[in-house]
Amino acid sequence: SADGELVQYHYGLKDLVTILFYIFIAIILHAVVQEYALDKISRRLHLSKVKHSKFNESGQLVAFHLTSLIWCLYVVVTEGYISNPRSLWENYPHVYLPYQVKFFYLCQLAYWLHALPELYFQKVRKEEIPRQLRCIALYLLHIAGAYLLNLTRLGLILLLLQYLAEFFFHMARLVYFTDENNEKLFNVWAVVFVVTRLFTLTLYILVIGFGLPRVESQALDPERGNFFSFLFNNILFRMSVLLLVCLFQASVMWRFIHFQLRRWREYWHEQSSRKRAAAAGTRQQTKLLKRDSGYHENGVVKAENGTSPRTKKLKSP
Repeated sequence: SADGELVQYHYGLKDLVTILFYIFIAIILHAVVQEYALDKISRRLHLSKVKHSKFNESGQLVAFHLTSLIWCLYVVVTEGYISNPRSLWENYPHVYLPYQVKFFYLCQLAYWLHALPELYFQKVRKEEIPRQLRCIALYLLHIAGAYLLNLTRLGLILLLLQYLAEFFFHMARLVYFTDENNEKLFNVWAVVFVVTRLFTLTLYILVIGFGLPRVESQALDPERGNFFSFLFNNILFRMSVLLLVCLFQASVMWRFIHFQLRRWREYWHEQSSRKRAAAAGTRQQTKLLKRDSGYHENGVVKAENGTSPRTKKLKSP
């Protein structure tokens, strides 16, 4: 305000009305991106039904992840969460939020909730619905959990890392649909994915293992929003949570390594098949050239014009 007072916000039931409003905004923006960008590109590419569905999914998520990535980076930089990592757990619980942090969380919840009716509007195939529902549920669980349990600062950093990896993955899929021989961006995504997983695991250990146990207020106080600090003061509980986090990240990395090994195996199999086909084509071409050049035909040596190479004797007149 004009006199220098800092206005902060808390969550409440009125947030549901705000989220509902931005769900409609997200549906409109989704339709605009689909009609004026993705449909025009997909018509030129002449994709199959399966690739067309994946192209639309990745196109929408690239637009969303890029916007959210820039927005989230701006928030964490201006609020000082990156320059001062101690702020992630200092003065916990973080009940009162700056306007841009609260607005970011409400928009994130609105987007992932709007993805539910979009499954019907986009006529997603039945085989793809369980996977997309699982993805939507995980995002909603983590975002709503960070928002309601006053872990918004930690949630912002985790979303920043997650959206960075997801952006490169869906961007690589778009490039692959336009040119199936171009898989270089998948290699970039692989490196970014591994780096973000390491940063995520390090952040969990830093906040849960060292940060929250040092919070001054260690008593359970739901009215003040203090839900965790008294639990993390118990070393057994703290180590159990860290073990679960490490196991989860290990399972994610295992699926990633399995996916990469399968992709590389398919790539080398395709390359070897191309080499064998090229070698077979070269041998066939060599045979055709020999036949056309007139070396042998039915066991008789002939010249290039089909006549015998031996000189004929001239009869005397």
